Amino acid sequence: MKLSRISSIILLVVIILLVHLPAASAGGNTAPNVTPPGVEKSTKTKMLETGAKVLQSKTPLNAINVYVDGFHFHNGNMDSQVEAHHYCNVVNEDLIQCVIYNGNDENARLMGVEYIVSEEIFKTLPQDEKKLWHSHAYEVKSGQLLAPSIPEIAEHELMKQLASTYGKTWHTWQAEQSNMTLPLGLPELMMGFTADGQINPALVNDRDQRFNISIKAEKQNRANISTPRVQPGADAWETGQIVQLQLVPLSGAGKQASFLGDDTSATNKAKD
Repeated sequence: MKLSRISSIILLVVIILLVHLPAASAGGNTAPNVTPPGVEKSTKTKMLETGAKVLQSKTPLNAINVYVDGFHFHNGNMDSQVEAHHYCNVVNEDLIQCVIYNGNDENARLMGVEYIVSEEIFKTLPQDEKKLWHSHAYEVKSGQLLAPSIPEIAEHELMKQLASTYGKTWHTWQAEQSNMTLPLGLPELMMGFTADGQINPALVNDRDQRFNISIKAEKQNRANISTPRVQPGADAWETGQIVQLQLVPLSGAGKQASFLGDDTSATNKAKD
């Protein structure tokens, strides 16, 4: 199924919000849990920011029109789980691109990116590439994935379209760790949950309280969404194919990040 009707869903949301705008609130209830080192902004810096905000266009940022909240875990370490706030741009019927933050207020830290493709696109990917992608079927059906503040009818349609999609997610800042005050280390490949009992209930309960929702109610509301068959190659961690990055010495090139899991690479060391 394509990412069809996403644009129509957005239009529907806009129309509904014209009626329900006073009750809509899509952010500000999740503050970041890390404070980076550095001197507070000076008056001069704030003035420069104000001028830039007025004079400069932010065209790519203005294209962001979907906010989705969900959860990820570090590939190969399911105990390392994190809530992820996705701010997304629908590129076309088969591709969505998202920037990921650790909160939804003005101080949120940018911690990664996620690319979302339709089932049709995923089927065309090379086998080694598929190892980097996770399915969204369980995230949608379980109620883990949430589109905050939009009317239920619009969210339901959005989730119906996302259920058959696949995501590739890299986190560049492990901001869920309170001592990780800077984006240190290599990017981490993230995965999504695929079954009951995997996610930490406390993580879900905390999110649900902030958004005043119930994951059980969300799951019940989505019972009539068809559960697509997960395509072979996705969620490769379930079969022990764990892929991450590490630094390895390359002849004449110093130390560079080398991809693990590419069968064509001499540095293929995919973890079992």
